[in-house]
Amino acid sequence: QVQLVESGGGLVQAGGSLRLSCAASGRTFSSYAMGWFRQAPGKERDIVAAIRWSGSDTYYANSVKGRFTISRDNAKNTVYLQMNSLEPEDTAVYYCAAAYRVLPRTPGEYTYWGQGTQVTVSS
Repeated sequence: QVQLVESGGGLVQAGGSLRLSCAASGRTFSSYAMGWFRQAPGKERDIVAAIRWSGSDTYYANSVKGRFTISRDNAKNTVYLQMNSLEPEDTAVYYCAAAYRVLPRTPGEYTYWGQGTQVTVSS
């Protein structure tokens, strides 16, 4: 069992930065691939970024490549999402998720989910 708690969301102006954190419980955190997803009102939940259990491989959605960076600290049971050059289109609820897979990219492949944190980017 893995419990996930996101933090770091908020209101920021376009061009600004935010760093999201996701703290995980459980001693097997390092065994899981981790992903960040986002969901805007009326839209589907889409992947933003994912990272392999070791941190050696990552995946980014095209819309965030070059602006967002996913990382993890297995000693602290935490995964991060550094978001730079934020745009109003990035406004959404951001979720972290855990999967006992290599580098999953779809919501259905993830087993554990956090409650989400709101990110709002004003123009």
